[in-house]
This record gives sequence, C-alpha cells and structure tokens, in this order.
Amino acid sequence: MTDSIMSKAATMEIPINSNGDTGTLAEDDSLEQAANLQWSLDEKVGSSRGTRDLQQVMVSGPNLNETSIVSGGYGGTAEGIIPTSSIKDLRMKARRSSVPPSSSVIHHIASQSHEYQGSNMHHSSSSSSMTAEETTRGVAVEKIETVKKWGLNTYKCTKQMISERFGRGSRTVDLELEAQIEVLRDTKRKYENVLRLARALTNHFYNMVQTQHALGDTFADLSQKSPELRDEFGYNAETQKLLCKNGETLLGAVNFFVSSINTLVNKTMEDTLMTIKMYENARLEFDAYRSDLEELSLGPRDAVAMARIDAAQQQYQVHKDKYERLRSDVTIKLKFLEENKVKVMHKQLLLFHNAISAYFAGNQQQLEQTLKQFNIKLRPPGADKPSWLEEQ
Repeated sequence: MTDSIMSKAATMEIPINSNGDTGTLAEDDSLEQAANLQWSLDEKVGSSRGTRDLQQVMVSGPNLNETSIVSGGYGGTAEGIIPTSSIKDLRMKARRSSVPPSSSVIHHIASQSHEYQGSNMHHSSSSSSMTAEETTRGVAVEKIETVKKWGLNTYKCTKQMISERFGRGSRTVDLELEAQIEVLRDTKRKYENVLRLARALTNHFYNMVQTQHALGDTFADLSQKSPELRDEFGYNAETQKLLCKNGETLLGAVNFFVSSINTLVNKTMEDTLMTIKMYENARLEFDAYRSDLEELSLGPRDAVAMARIDAAQQQYQVHKDKYERLRSDVTIKLKFLEENKVKVMHKQLLLFHNAISAYFAGNQQQLEQTLKQFNIKLRPPGADKPSWLEEQ
C-alpha cells in the first residue's frame, strides 16, 4: 500500500521557477501560501484524480512526518523534495482558519456597527437641524423684508403729509366726496349729542318713576294707618301707581329710541367712518407714490434711474387701484347710510313723539297703542320677578 501511495505521489509535478530551479517552501508558511500551493498543484496535475491522491496521502499515508514527495519520479535528486510535514502544517492551519471567530472579534465588529449607526443618526440629526435653521432663516428674512417695506412706506407717507401741511406738496381731492364725508361727520356729532341727551332723559325719568313708586307705597301705608285721611291718601296712592305704570311704559319706548340711535351712531355710522379712514390713508399713500414718481421722472434717464422709475410706476399703479377701489366703497356706503338713516330716524322720531304726547296727556290707551304699533315689549329691570303692579 505504501508503494502505491508513493508511486502516485511520485507522478506529481512540482512548479519550478523561471530559471529552472525548484522552489522551496518554508514549514511555517501562512494560509495564503497554502492556498496558492494547492491551486498550483491542481493546475499542474490537470485532473481531479491527482488532487484526491494528494489528499489521501495527507490524510491516510503512513508516517507522514517521514514521507517526502519527489518531482520527476521516485528516487530522484533531493533538490525537488518537499517535506510532507509542511503539508500537514498546511492542513492544521486550514483547520484553524475554520474555527469560529472569538468573542473579542465579535465585539470589535459590533462596536464598528454601532459606530456606523451612530454616524448615520448624527448625519440625519444634523440634516434635520440644517432644515430647521433654513426655515428659521427664511422666516427671519421675510420679516425683515416686511419691516423694510413698512418703514419705506411710512417714510414716504410722513414726507407727503408734512409737505401737504406746509403747503409744499399737492394732494388729490374729490370735492363732492369730501363734502359728503364732512356732512357725515357733522351729522354723527349731532346724533351723538341727541343720544347723550336721550340717555340723560331716560336716567332722570327712571329715577322719577322709582320716586313715584316709593311715594305710592307710602301713601298706601298711611291710608291704612290714618283712618281720618284714608280716602285722601288712597286717592294719591292710586294716582302715583297709575303714573308709575305709565312711566314704565314710556321708559320702554324711550329705551327703544335710545337703542336704535345708539346702533345708528356707533355701529352703522362708525363702520362707514372706518371705511373713510381707510380711504384717506389710501389717498395719502397714492399721493406719496405719485410725488415720488414725479420726482424720479424729472431726474436723469440712465439705466439705474429707468429701473427705479419702472419700480415706482408699478407701486404707483398698485396704490392708485387701491385708492379708486376704496373711493368707490365710500361712495356706496355713504349712499346706503343716508337711506338707512332716513328710514330709521323717521320711525324713531314718530315713536318718541307719540309716546311722550300720550304720557303727558294722560292717555294710557294711546301710550299702549304706540308700543304695539312699533312692536315694543316692555322688559323692566326686574322682569324675572313680578312687579308690584302685577301683584296688585
């Protein structure tokens, strides 16, 4: 058996160098050299059978430590002899290479993975922070632009207002609209005075009704405690109670009158005046940009000046459109306000006249009919409790 194994090994060729000398391998070569040796042997033999024979020699050959492989045939010179101990060393190294990695290696790989994941997380967090910074920067730039535009507009309007006040600047005037606005302001002042006086009348009349109420209670009490003046106190108590009842009815009519005047003055007229204020601001802005455009038009006509003139022309057109739109709104609101004012005041003045006349004439039926005519429901200050008149 030994002879057959050795004969098979003797038929194997060993690669030689380019100068014709056989190459020798050290006994402690690395795993890479062993792999290269195996690949070279396989290539030279040219068949899988030779490889299996070599493996059989390495695994089951007797006394592998003393056996040698000779190139060119059995019993050749010693120059091509390769010790089989080196093949055994190669096999042992290959087995050690298949051993699973140690815990230290696994820990090193895991630490590298954690470092990679940490770097990815740091990259994503830095990207999100950069996005947030860009958003904040964009908002800040937008605010700065808004403040810049507001400052420039305020400067132009202030300059125009000072020029108009000192008579050096021109202003756009709509004579008919300005007259209507002045009439409205004067009317509002007068109606505010009517409202103030009507509230004062309501307060005084309410106090008078309360006094009549207390006086009627006193007369009624004295009529019970003074038998000799029972009839006289009784008549006066009934009279005061009747006056108090009519006074409460008149108070309902006057309160309705005051409420309607208050709505007309402090809501309807005030809304129109707010639109007029917006119109006047738009007029001031329009004149400011108009004056700016006129000044630029009188200057030089170079490229920079023409660019500024084009920008001023655009701003002038924008404020002109705004001014004309608000002027139209003011005209419409003044028209509707006048119609509404005539309608409301016609009704309220008729109510006030009829109620006052019926009360001082002592015509209780006429007074109650006036309230029904204008759909006024009495709601005295103690409406959730029955009044002393209802209890009687």
